[in-house]
Amino acid sequence: MTPCDSPQPRHFQPLEQTAFRRLEHAAYLKGLLKPFKGKGSLKVWANQCVALRDAMMGLAEHHILPQVRSYPYSLLGVQLAQQHTGAGTTFLRWRNLDRSAMGVVLWQQVMMSPATPTTLIDDLYVIEQQRIVLNMQISLLHTLARQARECANKVAAAENVYLRRMAEAAQ
Repeated sequence: MTPCDSPQPRHFQPLEQTAFRRLEHAAYLKGLLKPFKGKGSLKVWANQCVALRDAMMGLAEHHILPQVRSYPYSLLGVQLAQQHTGAGTTFLRWRNLDRSAMGVVLWQQVMMSPATPTTLIDDLYVIEQQRIVLNMQISLLHTLARQARECANKVAAAENVYLRRMAEAAQ
């Protein structure tokens, strides 16, 4: 198999385009490339980014995690888990069963372990690809929402200065 070939998982069902179909019709990046008319439209777009971020976290929680927590993956010494951040996002992370270690190195160890059945190698690879991409999508949506809110606050501050100046000019 060459690096460009996609492995065929046996047990794990990765997210397909149909899982994203409902999300793709929401206002996502196309909302970025428009003339924002003020803080209100920026706040609306920020809320849309948050809703998409939350929907992506929902895909992870309701589609990915139930699969990887069941047989045959439940026999492995690591599991995919949710890591909640103080910023309000939730990412997928590998951790060992006693929760004493976390990170991609655990996945690497399972992949390289002779104790891991070869029948699970393709699945574990696809799961890791899915985890990486979902985490990136969640992170980007979170960052876009945060930036849009910050921009809305700056526009509001500029509006306050403008209104004060206009009030002084009217006197």
